[in-house]
Amino acid sequence: MLRGSIVALITPMDAIGAVDDAALARLVDFHVEAGTAAIVAVGTTGESATLDEAEHCAVIARCVALAAGRIPVIAGTGANATAEAIRLTRCAAEVGADAALLVTPYYNKPTQAGLIAHYRAIADAVALPQILYNVPGRTACDLLPETTAELTRVENIVGLKDATGDLTRLPRLRELCGPDFALYSGDDGTGCEFMLGGGDGVISVTNNVAPALMRQLCDAALAGERERALAINNQLADLHRALFVESNPIPVKWAMAALGLAQPGIRLPLTWLTPAHEATVRAAMQRAGAL
Repeated sequence: MLRGSIVALITPMDAIGAVDDAALARLVDFHVEAGTAAIVAVGTTGESATLDEAEHCAVIARCVALAAGRIPVIAGTGANATAEAIRLTRCAAEVGADAALLVTPYYNKPTQAGLIAHYRAIADAVALPQILYNVPGRTACDLLPETTAELTRVENIVGLKDATGDLTRLPRLRELCGPDFALYSGDDGTGCEFMLGGGDGVISVTNNVAPALMRQLCDAALAGERERALAINNQLADLHRALFVESNPIPVKWAMAALGLAQPGIRLPLTWLTPAHEATVRAAMQRAGAL
C-alpha cells in the first residue's frame, strides 16, 4: 500500500498550450528529491479534461520513463465513458504505470448501480491496481461509502481518493472497507485531520509547490504525532486555501511558474491566474517557505 504525500502533478505547458517535456522532467526530479511518495499523472490537476487520448497516454508514458523506478506513478485514467476509461487504463498498464486513479464518471450522473458496473468493467478489463476517486463537487456524482465497500470485493480495486472534504465519512469508510483498503484524502484543507483519523495519505495539489513540507506533514500525521502535524499544517494552511482562489489548476500553475519550474501555460477554457489574486498566492507560498 502506498502511504503518505502523493502529488497531483500539473501537466506543464508552454504559452500555446503544448505539453512542455523539459519542464515535466524537472518536476519529476523535484518530487524525487523532495521525497514525495508517488506521482499522479494526468489527473484533474494535470488537466486531463483537455488532453486528448493520445496526449493523455503520452504524458503517462513520459512520467513513467522519467521516474525510472525512482518513484511510483499513478495514472489518471478516469472518464465518463466506460470504454474510454478502459482504453486509458489499458494504456497506463502497457507503459508501466504502477496503478490507475479513476474519477467517477462526470456529467452523465450514473446511479450507484451504474458506478459499480463501470468500475467492475474497468477492473475486469485491466489487471492494473485501481484507486477510485470521488469528487462530487466537480462530477455531480457521489460514490457512497456503501458502494465503495461493495467495490472492495474486486481484487484489483485497492483504494479510494475521497475529495469530499467530509471527515465524518472516514470512520464509516474504514469500518466498511477494512484496514487493508487504502484511503487517501483529496482535499488539502482537511488532509491532516484525515490522516490523523486513520487515512493513509493525501493526493495533494499543495504538494506541487511545497513537497518537502507536505512530506513532513504526512510523516508526522501517519505516525500519530498530532501536535507536530498540526503545526506543519498551520504553516501550509494559507497555501491550501490560496491554491483554490480560482479553479484548480489555475493557481498552482501560476505558482509553479513563479518558482521557475514551469512556463506560464494552460489550456482553454481555463485561463491564467487573475492578477488580483497573485499577491494572495505569493504570500501563501512565502509563508510555506516555498518562495
